[in-house]
Formats: sequence, C-alpha cells, structure tokens
Amino acid sequence: MEGPIMNSIKTALVLGSSRGVGKAIAEELRKAGIDAPTISSKEIDTADRASVLAFAQKHPSTDVLVLNTGGPPKKDFFEIQREEWEKYHQQLFLSFVALLQMVEVHRGGYIFLISSHLISEPKENMILSQTYRLASWSMLKALSKHFAARGVSVINIALGPILTDRLKNLTADIPALEGKLPMKRAGKPEEIGRFVRSIVEGDIKYLTGVSITFDGGLSSAIL
Repeated sequence: MEGPIMNSIKTALVLGSSRGVGKAIAEELRKAGIDAPTISSKEIDTADRASVLAFAQKHPSTDVLVLNTGGPPKKDFFEIQREEWEKYHQQLFLSFVALLQMVEVHRGGYIFLISSHLISEPKENMILSQTYRLASWSMLKALSKHFAARGVSVINIALGPILTDRLKNLTADIPALEGKLPMKRAGKPEEIGRFVRSIVEGDIKYLTGVSITFDGGLSSAIL
C-alpha cells in the first residue's frame, strides 16, 4: 500500500537519481510522499568542485541526503595516473565532504552513503573506487555520533553486483557473473530503493553508524 509517511520527512536529495540505484531510491521515496526531485550530472557534477558548491548553495537543507555517484573503471594500480587520482578524489570524496559541510540535514533526518562491498574485501584492479569509497565511509562513520545527537541517522549501503549500467561496463558477461553468485543473480536497483524507503517510512532511527552489505551473500567478511 502506497501513501505518505507519517513522520516529519518531507524532502530528499538523492544524487545520481536519473538512473540506476539513485533513480530507484528517489522513485520509492516519492511513493512515500517525499519530494525527491530527479538529480542528474546536469544538476551536480561531483567531479567538479564548482558544480558541487553551486548545488549546495541552491539546496542548503533537506530531510534525507543520499550521497551517490558514479565510479571509476577497473585499472591496474601501476597504470593509474595522477590526474585520475585527483579526479576521483574530488568525485568520490571531496564532493561529499563539501555537501556534508554545507547542506543541513534536518533533525530526525537521514544520510545514506551508497558505496561498495569492496570496502571490506578490496580487489587489486578496483583500487581507485574502493580507496575513496572507504574514505567517505570512514569520514561519515566518525561523524555519526555528531549526527545522532541531532536525531539524524547515518547508514552506509555497501553494494555488491547490482544490475546497473556500471555493472554492465565493468563486466563483459553478466550471465556468467550471475552464475557464480550465491543467489545466481545480480541485485536489482529496486531492492535498494525499497530498503531505503522502508527505513525512512518506518521511522527507524536507532539503526545508525552502520554499514549494510547489500550483495546477496557474496561477501565472506564477518565484520
């Protein structure tokens, strides 16, 4: 049954909500009666500091903030150029730093970070992605007590293989990959959307400062 949520959550800023996981999250939040406009790279280019600052000035506050952005390709560590380190340092880390400093999340609100399961089980050819995603989660985890004092819940969603354009770009043979996964399928963006909606709509507040691995049982990590 769809309908407006019963708590005070009215607005959401979901980065990267024109497609993929971000789009699924924004759509589910709208079903719950939340104002969650579509935000694409035209509205905010996280790789461009000026774009990030302009977005933050235009959107100084919200009830729900979803930090979500695209990631770099697979690449051998010894082939990564300085310019690539600088680009993804801005895109995957400094952009989120600026948004957390400049965009106020109202009391009783939520911050979701969309990251990767590789932050707990890193791969050699995904160093650019997992290094900065781990840095972002480390920062947000350190801030979780600060936000908790204001009733703001902080949750990291560490994604495994999800059927998005990014997975297609990283994987030459999706069916072959799915055959190796515990559930014999990749995850669906809609599952992430429904999860986020359930947290917000259910007014679940005591779950904060935590990382949820959303990978269909792929990870072997205990912690």
